[in-house]
Amino acid sequence: MSDTVRKNRSAAVAAIEMAGVEKRFGATRALRGLDLTVPAGTVCGLLGPNGAGKTTAVRVLATLVAPDRGTARVAGHDVARDPDAVRRSIGLAGQHAAVDEGLTGRDNLHLFGRLHRLGAAGARARAGELLDRFGLTEAADRPVRTYSGGMRRRLDLVASLVTAPPVLFLDEPTTGLDPRSRRQTWDAVRELAATGTTVLLTTQYLEEADRLADTVVVVDQGAAIATGPPQRLKASIGTRVSVTLADAEQLGRAAVVLAALAGTGDVVVDEQERTVEVVSRPGVEVLLPRLVRELEAVGVVARDAALRTPSLDDVFLALTGRTDGVPDGADVAGRAA
Repeated sequence: MSDTVRKNRSAAVAAIEMAGVEKRFGATRALRGLDLTVPAGTVCGLLGPNGAGKTTAVRVLATLVAPDRGTARVAGHDVARDPDAVRRSIGLAGQHAAVDEGLTGRDNLHLFGRLHRLGAAGARARAGELLDRFGLTEAADRPVRTYSGGMRRRLDLVASLVTAPPVLFLDEPTTGLDPRSRRQTWDAVRELAATGTTVLLTTQYLEEADRLADTVVVVDQGAAIATGPPQRLKASIGTRVSVTLADAEQLGRAAVVLAALAGTGDVVVDEQERTVEVVSRPGVEVLLPRLVRELEAVGVVARDAALRTPSLDDVFLALTGRTDGVPDGADVAGRAA
């Protein structure tokens, strides 16, 4: 499906909606008035550090826990008033694989199909279709315990698709995977999005959200603090500029040059590594040729100079002003799960 078709279709209907959702576990406020809208047929990345409330949000939407306040709807159904209809409309792949390692991949999918009342023939047919679609046919008749981490994750994802749900929740689908397995999982998610499935994925990785999501929602302490397409979100906090010098005595002069070009005085100097680093102000473009010329003009010799797009840490720090990875109000429900 083309991006234009996806955007035109998604403009009409919201597949996932949360308005003012709050959830408390004892003294811990896991969600603090979370608002979220995901148009049908799009991919939304729920981005934030451990404990931000991402998993609790998914658990509310999947009817695994009830919200204390606010409303949530999935595929047009209210999670509190019509949970059965919500469950019939969704697939869920959590942080830990739900497949049986003692069974083969095919038998796992056949079992899921029978549990969903597809019938023996229907379950076998659906298992074969999904195994072929996601490149698992060759390993289909091997025990899952012999699968690589990426293959297990893909099988877990496939198991959530046995009933062809219109909405799919993926809770940190690539945490703990090696780069190759992560890319395989990304390919599977892209395949789903291309067929019109609405996907909500939680992640700690900006790169993952950047590659997969039409829209990113940054969550901190149970509330959405920024929403937008990945490129716009990254552009909103500027570009990271770093310079490595041959002579540590030139660090001061280099810091002055970087501060002037980046439009900010928040320069980080590391004397041991002989580096100077700064994140430019939003809208300020720093060009490497000009940077090198400006350094040379004040007698600074750069061994290396680089520009890079922000990381999750850059985005989180810029939006919250904090450097710690786990904010107050930790997502205890998600951890327990």
